[in-house]
Amino acid sequence: MSATERQDVLVIDDSELIHALLRVRLQHEAINLHHAYSADEGLAAAKTIKPHLILLDVSMPKTSGFELCRILKNDPELVQIPVIFLTGAAGVASKLWGFDVGAVDYVTKPFEPAELRARVRSALRTRKLLQMLEERARIDGLTGLWNRSYFDRRLDEEIAVCNRHDRQLSLVLVDVDHFKQINDTYGHPFGDRVLEAIGRTLEKGRGTDVVFRYGGEEFAVIARHTPLESAITLADSMRHRIEAMGLTGNNGEPVVVTASFGVAGSETLETPTPAALLGAADAALYLSKREGRNCVRAA
Repeated sequence: MSATERQDVLVIDDSELIHALLRVRLQHEAINLHHAYSADEGLAAAKTIKPHLILLDVSMPKTSGFELCRILKNDPELVQIPVIFLTGAAGVASKLWGFDVGAVDYVTKPFEPAELRARVRSALRTRKLLQMLEERARIDGLTGLWNRSYFDRRLDEEIAVCNRHDRQLSLVLVDVDHFKQINDTYGHPFGDRVLEAIGRTLEKGRGTDVVFRYGGEEFAVIARHTPLESAITLADSMRHRIEAMGLTGNNGEPVVVTASFGVAGSETLETPTPAALLGAADAALYLSKREGRNCVRAA
């Protein structure tokens, strides 16, 4: 497994001896081991690293492992991280409490090396499978782009970051011109080809942009760290690339496809919210279609 495929495991335990022991026991696993020695330090590390797994000591001063696990599971950004409790002795009641607050497993000290490695591998494997399922549920089956449900969630997140750090954010809405006519003339399979081609074309933009199939023949692009004027230029570049895709119909005849664009920027809004930014972009898109299509308009 390459370095880029290694998974991050955070150990939160107040004992240096336990950290040293885990370094030895897990040294041959394909993981990057991170260390924290208190609940506060562990919580900060979890927020920074976003590890794939947390190994958490049950008995720590000030804040117990149970309480820290409860805090982790109440944080939307950390709730999906699996937690394995490390404990010197765990009766049935203690284990039930741990599972109730969100742990996925227990490992008893002193660690039996093979069991420790097996439980860590199992937790990491389960987490990876869940991530794959979650990602698949967020992907549009036709174009391979992110779908509408993920767009709603991602726009909420990006607006929150924009407001928290005073960054600029723009939204581009794209609507394929005369798409019903394309389907009626060339058939729905060709219409699907058009949507796939536009999806690929939009994805060839900047690495910081996030592209979605918004629904039907509509697409959306979240242009991160981008002011309105730059987003307008970006949208016009996309418009030209779509017009130049060079598609051919069922009989080999050239088919020119165009799209209309509506752009909105957070800096033009009195209070940037997902609904306000989406509403402004939608109004701009309506203007683009009303003024002849195959053009870019801004709110």
